Amino acid sequence: MTEQTGIGTNMVCQIGLVVKDIEKSAAAYCDVLGLPKPNIIVTDGYDKAKTVFRGQPSEATAKLAFFDMGQVQIELIEPDGKPSTWQEALDEKGEGVHHIAFFVKDSDKVVAYLEGKGAELVQQGQYTGGMYSYVDTTPQLHLVLELLENFG
Repeated sequence: MTEQTGIGTNMVCQIGLVVKDIEKSAAAYCDVLGLPKPNIIVTDGYDKAKTVFRGQPSEATAKLAFFDMGQVQIELIEPDGKPSTWQEALDEKGEGVHHIAFFVKDSDKVVAYLEGKGAELVQQGQYTGGMYSYVDTTPQLHLVLELLENFG
């Protein structure tokens, strides 16, 4: 077995931003960038997503809007106020960039690699067809990384 070096990809797939009002923020992105209005969806609750935040199950959900910008997607995230990395970021830093995301293979291996570099897994959950992991690399990179792993 080879030793993990890096996260296994150099392709950024998404930039996520936390917002207070997703309708207002989505409208602003549409207006400024000349984009069509995206659908706004709500993430699954714990029963489906199995969200864990800082080691504890969390009922947190969020409203999401996605803008496809070629290789990179812009994701707007309006948290519901329950404990989550999204709510924590909004409370501590206000609206703005929450994460940069990468598609990875073998999330557990990449998370272990990042933890070996002093990063902290802060939230993990599932979505239809895959899972996500938010790893706080603030001490190293001054941001949160999201690892997206699609199954199948």
